[in-house]
Amino acid sequence: MPQSHAPLHTEATGHRDEGELLVAMSAGDRAAADELVERTYDMIYGALHRFTGGDLDLAADLTQETYRRAWASLAGFRGRSRFSTWLYRIAYTTFLNHIRRPRPVVAMEDGHLRTASDPAASSETLAIENQQGERLRRAVLGLEEPLREVVTAHYWGEVPVREIARLLELTEAAVRKRLKKALTILDRDLEVSS
Repeated sequence: MPQSHAPLHTEATGHRDEGELLVAMSAGDRAAADELVERTYDMIYGALHRFTGGDLDLAADLTQETYRRAWASLAGFRGRSRFSTWLYRIAYTTFLNHIRRPRPVVAMEDGHLRTASDPAASSETLAIENQQGERLRRAVLGLEEPLREVVTAHYWGEVPVREIARLLELTEAAVRKRLKKALTILDRDLEVSS
């Protein structure tokens, strides 16, 4: 039985903790599954939205894939961290798998190339407005894996340091050290590219 780190169920509020929802879900309770999705969807979609550089459709597709993978591997959830932290880790892996896949390149009418997964061409104004965010996203994705993992979890996935430490089997001090090192590198890289 997964160990829960969420508040306990109380009769006064009628809310079930993650552990209760997971047990109910494994017993076939569809409402429990819906409640778990409702509690975690904004965090997962928001993180994937930032990972994809604001591509709404791709973020939605990857969010759906994240939940599909989570439900398929739910028996492997051991409760060492909160369910939402475990789910975030699946979302992160889903995104990495997506960007590692080769995508065909298709020509646009104006002679520019784009990948088949890119959204339709946007206006120049929108591109200019998003330039800084894209530079940051690329800089974060360019970090070495241990640093990228803690930065994306903490800042994009809004996972607390305590949960990241538990998930990665590190001390909280080690997670904070990685965050500090990553932010120093990002500051330097963004300064150079501006």
